[in-house]
Amino acid sequence: MRKLMWFTIGYAIACAYGTWAARGSGLLLAGAVCLMLSAALWRFREHPAVKRGMVLALGGAFGCLAFFGYAVFVLGPAAAMDGVEAEVSIRVTDYSWQTDYGVAADGELELSDRRYKVRFYVNEDQNLEPGDLVRMKAELRLTDEGGSREPTYHRTSGILLLAYPRGEPELTAGEPDWRDLPARWARRLKGILDDAFPADSAPFAKALLLGDKSDISWDQSRAFSRSGISHIVAVSGLHVGILFALVGVVTGKRRFWMVLAGIPSLLLFAAMAGFTASVTRAVIMQLLFLLALALNREYDPPTALSFAVLLMLLHCPLTIAGIGFQLSVASVAGIFLFYEKLDGWLKNWLPGKGKTLRGRLERFFTASVSVTLSATVMTVPLTAIHFGLVSLVGVVTNLLVLPLVSCIFYGIMAVCALGCVHMGAAGAAAWVIAWPIRYVLAVARTLGELPLAAVYTVSPYVVLWLVFLYGLIGWLLATKRKRPGLAVCLGALGLCVSLMLSFLEPLACDYRVTVLDVGQGQCILLQSAGNTFMVDCGGRRGEEAADIAAEQLLSQGITRIDGLILTHYDRDHAGGVQFLAEQITIERVYLPRTEDTDGCLQSVLNSCAEQIDIDTDMTISFGDAKNQIFPPKDAGSGNDSCAAVLFQRGKCDTLITGDMSAAAERQLLSDYDLPDLEVLIVGHHGSKYSTCEELLEATAPDAAIISVGAENGYGHPTAEVLQRLEQAGCAVYRTDLHGTITYRG
Repeated sequence: MRKLMWFTIGYAIACAYGTWAARGSGLLLAGAVCLMLSAALWRFREHPAVKRGMVLALGGAFGCLAFFGYAVFVLGPAAAMDGVEAEVSIRVTDYSWQTDYGVAADGELELSDRRYKVRFYVNEDQNLEPGDLVRMKAELRLTDEGGSREPTYHRTSGILLLAYPRGEPELTAGEPDWRDLPARWARRLKGILDDAFPADSAPFAKALLLGDKSDISWDQSRAFSRSGISHIVAVSGLHVGILFALVGVVTGKRRFWMVLAGIPSLLLFAAMAGFTASVTRAVIMQLLFLLALALNREYDPPTALSFAVLLMLLHCPLTIAGIGFQLSVASVAGIFLFYEKLDGWLKNWLPGKGKTLRGRLERFFTASVSVTLSATVMTVPLTAIHFGLVSLVGVVTNLLVLPLVSCIFYGIMAVCALGCVHMGAAGAAAWVIAWPIRYVLAVARTLGELPLAAVYTVSPYVVLWLVFLYGLIGWLLATKRKRPGLAVCLGALGLCVSLMLSFLEPLACDYRVTVLDVGQGQCILLQSAGNTFMVDCGGRRGEEAADIAAEQLLSQGITRIDGLILTHYDRDHAGGVQFLAEQITIERVYLPRTEDTDGCLQSVLNSCAEQIDIDTDMTISFGDAKNQIFPPKDAGSGNDSCAAVLFQRGKCDTLITGDMSAAAERQLLSDYDLPDLEVLIVGHHGSKYSTCEELLEATAPDAAIISVGAENGYGHPTAEVLQRLEQAGCAVYRTDLHGTITYRG
């Protein structure tokens, strides 16, 4: 029995409980219960199942105690500084980068005799380097956990505090020490790759070698996700394994030299990659392998995985909430659990035997497919939950590109080595390596653009299919008579049924309004009997808003929309149009005559072929439904210059006013006879200057939907608007609380 594995599972469950459910006395109570359960099982420990339960409970007890200590002695002092303004001295640990809020950097801050990782922002346009010192008066804020206590990326990577300047920062160039060398060397290698590689392949080279995805374009990132190979550009166990294989080749697999060269190589690579969770897990496991090799002991991969997980959670229990950590552990666990069974089944299915070329190719095929499927079985639920999609072409894409990834990785390393000596030679080598990189990018782009490259969990039918699929896997594992062929057929049939229902359900609705959760922005789908219009497409980031809209449409089998109506050209209403047009065909776009204050109009014009000006009242009829578009009264700027849209079918009416002010709403009531509404899309995301009492009295909406971002800096929706809606008797729905909202009439 692998005692460490069961102990680690219990410890991890306790960390998850502390992260998402309870802290303080709740943790102590849970730890006491686990400890008593472990003691009660001690008498029956001769039974293997009981022994596993005893060790599991003991791990849970220790995990609860450790998390309680972490909450008291680490989280507690940090929480006490939340909202406090203080003079701080921060040692920069990595290079700064530009954000929407100024220059940002990571550093170390000493607080209560403990060093905390902190992310801070400065207003100056100045580059910070590892070792620099920043002294300033700053407001410290605890990194938040979201509405459901879901830890943010900051927390899962150990960053507990944010620092915002409240005075003029004093910057001092520090003396770099050995701790800063990996970051400086990584920066140097990134510079070599930028100079040596052509512009179309340099971002991929930096991402593959060092995990720097900052220059990966939005469309490339989308292609990687849909084609199922995002893991290639997220430095992980795959990359550590490739590096370790090189160590084995260079040392001739001699034990002494492998240990001597492997340990510093792995640690340096992890440090240069920033000790991300996936790299750290893989490096710990490889170091344990080297230790077993040096001591002539047996290496047990599941035990090594358990030790790596336990060590990482001991350092930071909140690591368990990081998606990188979860995917890394799940993929390795899947390979341990399923690889041999899948490989054996595929080998029995394929006739190729022996050392013939056909036999070797088939063994390579079965091994590649088995590894990919084994990892995928455990990671699909995580990608579905965190990213909302499941790639259907991932196995094929991995088969086509993974054999080249090792060669590309070694080629990039060679370019870096040559670049340290002679940039001309590095450039020549990079020109050669750029071609297989272009092949990988082309495969990802081609397969990612296939109509059913991925399915999306915005469809409840896809979620039900996933539940059904994993029920099949459970049945297959539990039954004595294995019938994988039947399970595959049933899974494929279930997918076909779920897709058919996803595609047919919108067609069955005569009237359907969907307000997408795009954060602080607006994107609305108007659908009736197979026709689809969209009103606005924007958010804080246009790419994200476009992806959310595209996923909603593609999950319904819709690859083209009849029209896109823009109320105005603010970024949070029109900033995603150009990105949406790359994924969905927009037949025509309806443009109001108003000023383009955010510079979005030109990108819209470049993206959509047929453009129709809204210079007068306009009615678009489709079947029994129609869209009435009311143009702005003047072509100036500001919230008085928005178009409005009235979507009607039968007795169902929905009004969309964009960011209209109260004055513009009153003008709208004066110019047009508006009907009683079933749905009102609340103006300007719930601003107190919109959705006036006169509009509510004249239209008497049954429901009011607010498209608004969670914890936005504008205070939307305001108390004044919520009070007016309550007095009008509206049922209020908000995207920040309820997510994407669909009204069916």
